[in-house]
Amino acid sequence: MYSMEHIKYIKKIKKHKMIIFFIQILIFVLFIGIWQFLANKNLINTFITSCPKKVLETIYSLYQSNNLFKHIWITIYETFISFSLGTIIGLFIASLLWWNKNIAEVIDPYLTILNSLPKVALGPIIIIWVGAKVSSIIIMALLISVIVAIINIYQGFIETDKLKINMFKSFGASKWQIYSKLILPNSISNIMNVIKVNISMSLIGLLPPVGEKIFFNKCYSRY
Repeated sequence: MYSMEHIKYIKKIKKHKMIIFFIQILIFVLFIGIWQFLANKNLINTFITSCPKKVLETIYSLYQSNNLFKHIWITIYETFISFSLGTIIGLFIASLLWWNKNIAEVIDPYLTILNSLPKVALGPIIIIWVGAKVSSIIIMALLISVIVAIINIYQGFIETDKLKINMFKSFGASKWQIYSKLILPNSISNIMNVIKVNISMSLIGLLPPVGEKIFFNKCYSRY
């Protein structure tokens, strides 16, 4: 049996979660309402920002033409591929950099430069190289997510407590044992955060090539 204090504490936690959830829903509803209000009053350019009404009309139109679930599946497929590859490649390269400090010192400035590049702006170049197809979209999303994954995962690796590493070494642990028993477990929370970021980065990477593909198709259709 729980004590009265414990029951009150659980109720307090549940009440707090309900309040937070209600506020989140309220903010979302207010945002949609204000967005539609500004669109109705022509205070924003709906050609650029669209509006909730047009979004719903587009969704319904796609559903009527049996294209809605097709587009949803394609987006999920592209996101999953780019997200999975970005995370796996990022973890592999970050592990390689931790394993060999010389490689890390050589590659570090190049990672910084690549991370600072406006990768979304490379969309047109990627489309010209690869073509306006699914592969170009996946490559674009991969470029955006993999660099972020490498930098953040590697940063988590090198921030592992040095005293713990020295303790492992004092017991004669091999480098693989240090990596598998200490570095990886210690970085799980950081890797999970990277995974969360990678999902959004992959989605960001999917959008520009799609728009550029439509733009190029319209341009070429004139000739």
